[in-house]
Amino acid sequence: MEYQSVFETAIGKLKSERRYRVFADLERDAAAYPNARWHHDGRAADVTIWCSNDYLGMGRHPQVIAAMRDTAEKVGVGAGGTRNISGTNHAVVELEAELADLHGKQGALVFTSGWISNLASISTIADLLPNCLILSDALNHNSMIEGVRRSRAECKIFRHNDVAHLEQLLKKAGRERAKLIVFESLYSMDGDIAPIAAIADLAERYKAMTYMDEVHAVGLYGPRGGGIADRDGVMHRIDVIEGTLAKGFGTLGGYIAANSAVIDAVRSYAAAFIFTTALPPAVAAAAHAAVRHLKTSQAERELHQRQARTTKHALSAAGLPILDNPSHIVPVMVRDAELCKAASDLLLERHAIYIQPINYPTVARGTERLRITPSPMHTEAHIAELVEALVDVWKTLKLPFEPVPSAEILDFPARTEARCTYPDFKLAAE
Repeated sequence: MEYQSVFETAIGKLKSERRYRVFADLERDAAAYPNARWHHDGRAADVTIWCSNDYLGMGRHPQVIAAMRDTAEKVGVGAGGTRNISGTNHAVVELEAELADLHGKQGALVFTSGWISNLASISTIADLLPNCLILSDALNHNSMIEGVRRSRAECKIFRHNDVAHLEQLLKKAGRERAKLIVFESLYSMDGDIAPIAAIADLAERYKAMTYMDEVHAVGLYGPRGGGIADRDGVMHRIDVIEGTLAKGFGTLGGYIAANSAVIDAVRSYAAAFIFTTALPPAVAAAAHAAVRHLKTSQAERELHQRQARTTKHALSAAGLPILDNPSHIVPVMVRDAELCKAASDLLLERHAIYIQPINYPTVARGTERLRITPSPMHTEAHIAELVEALVDVWKTLKLPFEPVPSAEILDFPARTEARCTYPDFKLAAE
């Protein structure tokens, strides 16, 4: 067998479908974020980052850096192994207590990433529930889908944010069957928000358990940064809240928060937790500092929301096709994979602005976009430069200047059929 040709063919397929990913070599400047150095072709140039998930810039916050540095100097940089073998370092214990308090739960469990926390937790919880039926939103993140696929439970997919469709499936399953509703609070590609209270109502009515991903909302929303559920006063109504330390908190890792029995069960049964090296203590200490700071500081959240609103307004005023939504996510719709990549390249090469193109399978075909994420560090001057650059790119590529309906009413293909990354499941019939 010609092994090499198999891989070359696979890569060639991605390139022919305009899905081949190119990663820019970037060196962030902590003192001057969102500025960075772009390394390419043996040269380096200054660029402005407009698509980072370090939404609040906590990755360069002095308290967070100091916590990491001081802990590394004191205990070293490694975790020493899995928690099962090497024990739990104290920094992780303190972080888990802080996260449990953040979400008003009895306990929390930290993983090495948000992707792993979803994979491990969803699959473990569903497998421990007898004859469990998973009800999963059609636009759930890949990590949640992989958690569903890894479990042995039956799965039905409900139309995105459609509580009427979800109720049909719950009613059909019956009140006595174990059911796990899996959804996100804030969907990161379109920026729309789940009807959390309505889903909680259905869960209570039909005796279902709820599992909610808050990764794009923790740190950013709520009086203490607990996410959308914190903002809306419904955290106590959600059984399991999953979050990340790598976005609003600017570090690395994922976690779940729930009652002590759920936490202990996942800790004891999830292979992806048991056999994975623990989060290093310096990283845990940095995350702890970020969580603790954002519990009391409103400045970052307020400025972040203001700059997101300002960016949306400026881009819309220029006639650019912004997908309107109630969150901090700013999708600029291109709707063509090749043109989306060309727009990204032009922004970087001509205007020194870095925005990664978002193509299939992250979003459905025909919904390709540039996903902009303003931060508190983006100034009015940055926003003006962004608008000018995007207008130039749109004119150069002859892209249409046209309004786009809001995320709640837009009838994208991904909203009417199962998302492309659900290969084993289909949207449940009414």
